Amino acid sequence: MNLNLAVLIDGDNIPSAHVKEMMEEIAKYGNPTIKRIYGDWTKPSLSKWKKLLLENAITPIQQYGYTTGKNSTDSAMIIDAMDILYSDKVNGFCLVSSDSDFTRLATRLREAGMQVIGIGEKKTPNPFIVACDKFIYIEILKNQTSKEDGIIEPDSDKTTFDKITRKDIKLISTTIADLSDDDGWAFLGDVGSLLQKKQPNFDSRNYGFQKLTPLIKSIGKFELERRENPKSRYKLIYVKNKTKPRRNTKNRTNNK
Repeated sequence: MNLNLAVLIDGDNIPSAHVKEMMEEIAKYGNPTIKRIYGDWTKPSLSKWKKLLLENAITPIQQYGYTTGKNSTDSAMIIDAMDILYSDKVNGFCLVSSDSDFTRLATRLREAGMQVIGIGEKKTPNPFIVACDKFIYIEILKNQTSKEDGIIEPDSDKTTFDKITRKDIKLISTTIADLSDDDGWAFLGDVGSLLQKKQPNFDSRNYGFQKLTPLIKSIGKFELERRENPKSRYKLIYVKNKTKPRRNTKNRTNNK
């Protein structure tokens, strides 16, 4: 099912530099039928957004800061989100912010059966990230060109990719084990879906890989197998945890 999405952007908290890539990413998950950005448009700091709003058909919502130290933009977004929720016009939301103040909103929308996608910078607090079904970092949406085997690198801006840690490897390994058949094989598509549920910000692009397959291949601790697909010309990819070689305890005993 193609989701109808409400895209709500915190203009005070998100840089305008990569809005085009951001909208292209959102289009992968559904049809952005409502696109709104919130902020005090009398502030010079939001002037960079103005041209981009016309180019991407995003509606600006004026919100004055009535009280010093209080973020009225957050309140406006939350009120609008609840109005949209009860209008029954969408079945998913994309909340674009790096602000943890939207954690409860994301949770509430999911409780109502909505698909919630979060987009923000890597500084986004973890409570907001895990409150979403999927969370995407803006840093990986910068203009990038594909390299061989799915590895990507920036066109101009220097991008720092995350290093694969033991914790990441364990997450992948346990996920494969959760889904594996009697022979230890699991369908890679299911593995990717479960990884997303366990860790909403898990994305192979965070590590410099366009797809999950080359990421798993690069780690060297998993076996990959391509199988014929009777319903398509594209092969199915299965993954398995590599088994550790057993020590020859017999020889060790004889040598004593």
